[in-house]
Amino acid sequence: MQGSGVDVGVLGVLPVRATQLDSASAVDQWLRSVGSVERSRQVGAMSRDKLAGFVSLLDSRTGPDLIGTVDPDLATRIVQSADAAQSARWLEAIESDEAAEILRRLPDPTREQLFDRISEPQAQALRELLRWPPTSVAAHMLPDVFTIPDTITAAEAETLVRTQSTQVRGRARVGALIYVTDADRRLIGFLEFQDLVLAQPDQTVSELSSADPVWVRPLVDAEQAAQSLVDYDLAALPVVDDQRRLLGVLTADAAADIIETEATRDAERQGGSEPLEVPYLRASPFRLWRKRIVWLLVLFVAEAYTGTVLRAFEDEMEAVVALAFFIPLLIGTGGNTGTQITTTLVRAMGTGQVRLRDLPRVLAKEMSTGFLVALTMAAAAIVRAWTLGVGPQVTITVSLTVAAIVLWSALVSSILPLLLKKCRVDPAVVSAPMIATIVDGTGLIIYFLIAHATLPQLAGL
Repeated sequence: MQGSGVDVGVLGVLPVRATQLDSASAVDQWLRSVGSVERSRQVGAMSRDKLAGFVSLLDSRTGPDLIGTVDPDLATRIVQSADAAQSARWLEAIESDEAAEILRRLPDPTREQLFDRISEPQAQALRELLRWPPTSVAAHMLPDVFTIPDTITAAEAETLVRTQSTQVRGRARVGALIYVTDADRRLIGFLEFQDLVLAQPDQTVSELSSADPVWVRPLVDAEQAAQSLVDYDLAALPVVDDQRRLLGVLTADAAADIIETEATRDAERQGGSEPLEVPYLRASPFRLWRKRIVWLLVLFVAEAYTGTVLRAFEDEMEAVVALAFFIPLLIGTGGNTGTQITTTLVRAMGTGQVRLRDLPRVLAKEMSTGFLVALTMAAAAIVRAWTLGVGPQVTITVSLTVAAIVLWSALVSSILPLLLKKCRVDPAVVSAPMIATIVDGTGLIIYFLIAHATLPQLAGL
């Protein structure tokens, strides 16, 4: 791209970094050549002083363009680096749900300073969004949508939509839908723009609209609402109150962001850590420590009972020393089996494929699979025991234990995520380390109980 400012390359090849930009026109060209991920990466890597200098180059067009496309954490930092009047203008220029997400992250005094500089109608709309819980669908909806009554003609509806087009924010994200409401703004139906344009001028809206639209209540979990939008293949999902009055819509773009965010959080929890809430490269060592240490301490305490189990069976290990050879193998197999199941099951639950009522089918599927896995792993255990030369009795003990632990791990891992979901606990907390911890101690108990039943050396202990 050639211009009066700076050559920023073609198709993402950037000879100039954001930190090297020195004019408003250069920033404008940079923004036109860089995608949202690269914007976040470059601006997020700036020091506080460099960020302040960069923000001073933003204007009434490039400022909203930037904060509307980077992640909310970085957008909040950019807003805090600008003066209040400038930040207020930028927030007014972006879509309401994005502005509300930024405001939610700001300290109360800073937020109130911005509200004092935002126009009263927009400030009221943003306050309305902020009053909803962050995890609810209402916190992520666009409050401004095209609405028309069902009693007017198509010609009158076109005129009304044109009038509303100057007031409805985020028109590109609302989608090609117009919502039909009664005099009290209760949702009746919807129709597409093209149906309205192609209709006969004297046709009534009630004749053109589709009745019984899919909708959700404002306090419905945002992830659940986003999944419903995907399941029904909707351009937008209406949000209505108890009287079925239209409050706003969840757009497809917002739903995609919600699903991506929740998938990231689930992946982090599955690894035994709390979600970072910021991109990894911008997470400080202190934040990483704070997000990880709680689960590590919990797992440390939980894992301590494994030592208690080993101490309780100390005499058995002294009587048959070879039993100790297989402890890492056995508990590792149980943890690996459980991790595979919970990872698959939690993801299936997150996408709405599995619910509590599916528990019998899940159990049947996983226990059947577990039986096949148990046979295979038992055969592998026989080979391993034979190579160590521990004798036929210990070999039988180890192979039976491997099969039993695999089946036990499959049972626990199939039930626990669904029960946690029923108790309104995020099933993603059944992380790989947690499953391994649960199976470790119980697997050892299974091991020594089978050893007592199969090894004559342990009789009387």
